[in-house]
Amino acid sequence: MADHFTESLNVARMHASSTMKAAQKAAELRAQGHSVTDLTVGEPDFDTPKFIKEYAVEGISKGITKYTASSGMPDLRQSVAEFYAMCFGAEIDPGQVAAACGGKQALFNAACTLLNPGDDVLIPKPYWVTFPEISTFCVANNVFIDTMETGFVLNADQVKRSITDRTKLLIINSPNNPTGRVIPPDEMVKIVEVCAERGVYVLTDECYLFFTYKPTEPYSLAVLPKELRDLVCIAGSFSKTFAMTGWRIGYTIASEKWTKAMVKLQSHSATHPTSFVQYACAKALRDTEKTLNAVASMLEEYAERRAWFIPALNTVDGFKCAMPEGAFYAFVDVRGLLGDRFKTSADVAEHLLNEAYVVVTDGAAFGAEGFLRLSYAASMETLRGAVDRMHRVFGKK
Repeated sequence: MADHFTESLNVARMHASSTMKAAQKAAELRAQGHSVTDLTVGEPDFDTPKFIKEYAVEGISKGITKYTASSGMPDLRQSVAEFYAMCFGAEIDPGQVAAACGGKQALFNAACTLLNPGDDVLIPKPYWVTFPEISTFCVANNVFIDTMETGFVLNADQVKRSITDRTKLLIINSPNNPTGRVIPPDEMVKIVEVCAERGVYVLTDECYLFFTYKPTEPYSLAVLPKELRDLVCIAGSFSKTFAMTGWRIGYTIASEKWTKAMVKLQSHSATHPTSFVQYACAKALRDTEKTLNAVASMLEEYAERRAWFIPALNTVDGFKCAMPEGAFYAFVDVRGLLGDRFKTSADVAEHLLNEAYVVVTDGAAFGAEGFLRLSYAASMETLRGAVDRMHRVFGKK
């Protein structure tokens, strides 16, 4: 019997994740016996802290293996509110917190409960690859704000110029994936104020919140006064901060009305994140000293890699890379290589793959043709080996 399956229109309009496709290509090459250096997916190379794993086992032993409320366990929601109060002085009611199956679902929940077909969504370029796909799924219109002229740092004037009567939502990501740039706190406030004047909502992806390098400090929109924060949804995640990517646990912080809508949606999709994972996260947030020490330890290692890797990349002929202020990505300008030999940054990435078995992600996937994203969530040995291979392919400056 013939298979007549056809994707729904909403899904057909979406594109597959380019970062996941690049990682899949790396896996295929490894399966063929090649020695591959994969600098694609932004996944911490650290193991989940031992004490968090022990909390999960404790949860299982206590029989915390049943359904929870779709909003998440009360203790998790309370612990998130307390954690933000302790770290930032934010006043959050647990009723404004909802658990989600990772930061990505948190973002989907927020967008799908707010957007209607035909709404305009402002998305700064470069963007994380999933942002425009979420908007597309909601049958909204992607309106991109090019931040090249401001060194990839969004400002309030750019937002103000982009807002129209159809604008419903602005999506912010700081520290940014793929650039590693950080929007200064005072500029973040101005951006939200500009949006509030026009009734535009703000969805902020804070999954790299605690990965900022000195002198830059972590900053969350959770500290905004209530009249501004009612228009903001914070999408948070344990994945990067605590090296828990496979655990699939995140959360949103939003107004109670927005939160109730997201919980209603989630009650018909994932229901809730895994119960004993919620238990472990609540325990970890309350074990504040251990948790922040674990984060600081990882960040220290990322900082050492950054200090070596960025200057090393700038020794590769045709590569230019600014120092990121957060996250763990190098966003490399390869426009100097484009011409007769390479027409696009995808050609550069393909050449690096075929000649050196180094896998990177083409910047065009992030809305930035002429750039490559390289993750330094990898060991120093791996990074040194990658740069050696790049020198062999492109030469030294």
